[in-house]
Amino acid sequence: MSDLQAIVGAPIFDGQDWHENAALLIEFGFVSGIVSRGDIPSHAERVELDGGMIVPGFIDLQVNGGGGALFNNDPSLAAIRTICNAHAQFGTTALLPTLITDTVEVNVAAIAAGIAAHERRVPGFLGLHLEGPHLSLARKGTHDPALIRPMDDADLARLLNAAGKLPNLLCTLAVESATPRQIAALAGAGAVVSLGHSDATYDAAKAAFAAGATMATHLFNAMSQLGNREPGLVGAVLDSPEVYAGLIADGIHVHPAGIAAALRAKEGPGRIFLVTDAMSQTGTDLTTFTLNGRTITRADRALRLADGTLAGADLDMIDAVNYMIDIIGLAPEEAFRMAALYPAEAMGLSETHGHLRRAAQASFVHLSSARQVQSTWINGEKVWSA
Repeated sequence: MSDLQAIVGAPIFDGQDWHENAALLIEFGFVSGIVSRGDIPSHAERVELDGGMIVPGFIDLQVNGGGGALFNNDPSLAAIRTICNAHAQFGTTALLPTLITDTVEVNVAAIAAGIAAHERRVPGFLGLHLEGPHLSLARKGTHDPALIRPMDDADLARLLNAAGKLPNLLCTLAVESATPRQIAALAGAGAVVSLGHSDATYDAAKAAFAAGATMATHLFNAMSQLGNREPGLVGAVLDSPEVYAGLIADGIHVHPAGIAAALRAKEGPGRIFLVTDAMSQTGTDLTTFTLNGRTITRADRALRLADGTLAGADLDMIDAVNYMIDIIGLAPEEAFRMAALYPAEAMGLSETHGHLRRAAQASFVHLSSARQVQSTWINGEKVWSA
């Protein structure tokens, strides 16, 4: 078997441009180039696809569960493997298992599981997203209010230690529960700080961005809204060019008109990117499951607590991409970037993730002409096939 693969048989979108009648060259798990079919090296092993398209693998920075596993209920290496495997069938080649507000003990276990997943090179594992417990009660969403609390010195020390041992760490916190000094310390240690579940004023949010926060979690949801005299966290995000923001594009969490308006308002280099906020039901036929002892019901394309509160999303990345194309009217290329390049940029990983240019990780999705996943590849290896 050759160390060089040539993937042929479908147009290739490298994250910026399309390549027709071309081959994606893969060597040792990385892209070594895109060449015309006539220029494929003679020693390359050819892998022939049957039309459709090749696009960069999707990157999901907010994944609570999948395949029947929920990270809060089972903060283990086995659960991380299950979650990564479940999302591969929907085109996700890298993700952050996400732990929402829980006890210190569960946080410690989740961090240990993440370190173990990194050491064992679990395919698809990118790092951890710790969403809480340092949030705002006023914007708690589905987070257990009994477990929400301000960040103390022990919490900060634990997060700083985790940032040094995990490949990537994303921390969602509220301005009300973390100080600018704590935000600066986390950012200085290499963690990405995201504002979410916060009732912050515009000025308080801007101060947090100045301290080192660079992202917002599920834009519009569980945050202070854009008002005429108080722009809130939504206004601060849209008015801060350097800030990235995750978006749940399912037509339930955010009205399509709101999505379209945000896309028009947001200037770069910080962009809006897609997240699923998926729970354990992804890739299964589960209709109910529990979180912190509370039952969540899956019905009408949504996940809700008994009181109707949204509890994550019944969404996968290919459906989010197609929603942006079919409902919002986005060009396919931009929707692909929202699912791959922009989250990579938000995490500071765009040299090797989110595109298929030379030296990038060879993680990609083969889609049909109807934009359905045919196969998913991580680091040059096929991990799922229809």
